[in-house]
Amino acid sequence: MIDFLSYGCIGLGIFFWFWGTYPLLGERSVLYKLHTLSVSDTLGSMSITIGLLLRIPREWPLIMLALISLAIWNTILGYVLAYCSSGDETHD
Repeated sequence: MIDFLSYGCIGLGIFFWFWGTYPLLGERSVLYKLHTLSVSDTLGSMSITIGLLLRIPREWPLIMLALISLAIWNTILGYVLAYCSSGDETHD
């Protein structure tokens, strides 16, 4: 049962990766594309990491560190990229 749940989380993560990449082909704004990509990438990566946690429970401290790092760094870097690509020359 744990194997099925683990593969399900990994499959869901891969689905999120592809789902976030699809809007890049559209004609929307760059910030919309960036938001969609960063959210789906974070969810997909975290889902894959949870799937790995279920497969390798003895490595939970390292995998939990990876989950926390993904949540923090993907969010921060998404904001930084959005700030830099906003096109406004009056950044304070």
